[in-house]
Amino acid sequence: MTHWLAPLRQALDSAAAPVRFFFRDDDAGWDDPALAALLSVFEDHSVPLDVAVIPTATDTATATLLRDRIDSGRNDVAVHQHGFAHVNHEAEGRKCEFGASRPAEQQRRDIEYGRELLASSFPDAVPAFTPPWNRCAPWTPEVLRDVGFEVLSRDLSAGRAGIAGLVELPVSVDWFGKIARVPVGPEGRGALLASGCTQGQPVGVMLHHAVMSVDDLTQLGELLEVVVAHPHVSVHHLHHLAMAADTHR
Repeated sequence: MTHWLAPLRQALDSAAAPVRFFFRDDDAGWDDPALAALLSVFEDHSVPLDVAVIPTATDTATATLLRDRIDSGRNDVAVHQHGFAHVNHEAEGRKCEFGASRPAEQQRRDIEYGRELLASSFPDAVPAFTPPWNRCAPWTPEVLRDVGFEVLSRDLSAGRAGIAGLVELPVSVDWFGKIARVPVGPEGRGALLASGCTQGQPVGVMLHHAVMSVDDLTQLGELLEVVVAHPHVSVHHLHHLAMAADTHR
């Protein structure tokens, strides 16, 4: 049953301009079997996927899983950096690895070392950064730009840093999002996807393979089937969207 996707179909049917999507899966390095299951869903539909990899959590098994999928052509995957160790450094408030309690120079050391670790397994990793928990300190975007990152991807609710030389591509649909602390569920997810199609910006969908159930994977497959088949939709990697956005500035 795909009735939960009816609002999305209606929004796409009436779209005045092509709708661009990207899909971002976070926390690679945790739960390789779950990551493999997610990759298989994307393989079945030949849809590009951006995988945010935790540098210190990525062992040989994770690297081999992703490299085999990429090199064999089974999956169209682009890898980028997901923080450093995905640990919380804030004593109070919301969890954050690159939060206000850590000065710019300390953040810079972790970011650069994480990039080195990631490059040892993925020399073709794209210069994009997703901070754990989709949030960071006001100075983190400038640090990222200064050390050579070109793209920052957070949640839409984080706002925009507006740093010259750093393109921001937020996700607008969290698969496990909540409204008033209540999980959205399939119907709410369908409504969020439909709303994203009317904003004139790429629709970024955030996934977390480690907590996706069999039902989640089935529903994800239903979404990908709609996205692939609809004439008004194109799916891209986030760094390709960023390059296009930077070209048209």
